Amino acid sequence: MKKRHTSHYHQRNSRDHNHRKFASRRKIRYAVVGLGHIAQNAILPAFAHARENSELVALVSDDKIKLRELSKTYGVENCFTYDDYELCLRSGGIDAVYIALPNNLHVDYCVRAAEAGIHVLCEKPLAVNEDECRDIIKSCAENRVKLMTAYRLHFERANLKAMEVIRSGKIGDPRIFNSVFTMQVSPGNIRTKHQYAGGTLYDIGIYCINAARYLFRDEPVEGFCFSAAGSDPRFRKTEEMTAAILRFPQERLAGFTASFGAEATADFEVVGTKGKLRAIHAYDYSVPAILEVTVAGRMHRELYELRDQFAPELIYFSDCIVKNREPEPSGIEGLRDVSIIRSLYESVKSAQPVKFKTIKRQHYPDMRQEISRPRVTKPKLVRVKAPTLS
Repeated sequence: MKKRHTSHYHQRNSRDHNHRKFASRRKIRYAVVGLGHIAQNAILPAFAHARENSELVALVSDDKIKLRELSKTYGVENCFTYDDYELCLRSGGIDAVYIALPNNLHVDYCVRAAEAGIHVLCEKPLAVNEDECRDIIKSCAENRVKLMTAYRLHFERANLKAMEVIRSGKIGDPRIFNSVFTMQVSPGNIRTKHQYAGGTLYDIGIYCINAARYLFRDEPVEGFCFSAAGSDPRFRKTEEMTAAILRFPQERLAGFTASFGAEATADFEVVGTKGKLRAIHAYDYSVPAILEVTVAGRMHRELYELRDQFAPELIYFSDCIVKNREPEPSGIEGLRDVSIIRSLYESVKSAQPVKFKTIKRQHYPDMRQEISRPRVTKPKLVRVKAPTLS
């Protein structure tokens, strides 16, 4: 990758100047890189709910029709192709990028942004492997720009409430985590293509892994994983389903199954010594979540109204830039999940348990990170297909 030849002294003073500039302006200008389904369905509309400190000013895509139509819809004048990405980064017109590209492209586009002095908000998984994650983290640190992995559930009320209930001791000592996250993926979707780093663990299993970590507020030490494909032609290049068991300190166990070939489900359950908590639609951003807490045979059920889960990411990240604070979820948070995923795929190959690498423990989310914004009105999509079967 092309490296900047700017001195460290100049970089340091440039970043300090940038923080003073952001503090005075207080509105961070974003380019959204990649205009696929997640960008059009959720990220672009979210800027309307984040306007107090975030502004959509540029779009990056190789699809000229998408650029033309979406620039009109969102009033964005600055449009760039991927070949013009460097021009976008060094135009002086943006402060941050939201990377919404296929997984295999994350490292290149994140590092190039950092080297141009642009802050990076990147969709999960942060990258394909640990080395790529570390490259992103290192580049952002060396160039003194903020990096955040886009874990939207770290700001979502139902998930944060689940964390609070477990921390309160209401269900006793949490012993068991179980989760099922499944969907019917459309034929040809990038989730099923190996060259784009598709696969169930990278795309949806990562939610289960991250949830087990923030609910137990600890890091798994070892795990075991199986995968299955069957005869469905959609899954010739990647697995259709994975199931894993993770062992946590204090002899806690977390199990999950993720599938691209089953009826849509996005639930988890935590069983404690005195009760249990169940979260229904926990990972979904298109339907309301439900929490059920059962103690001594009595169950309390609460429905959480649908909210915009992407505007909070923008608001929070922009605030970190303006106030020069390190984001949570960090790049290290993204690295931790990718490291676990890589190890679980090794377990699939070897049919043996694997030990997870030790990575420095980070701050876990809590209710203080909740940011509430109303639901997004379903936008008109341009040249994208739904990722799942309807």
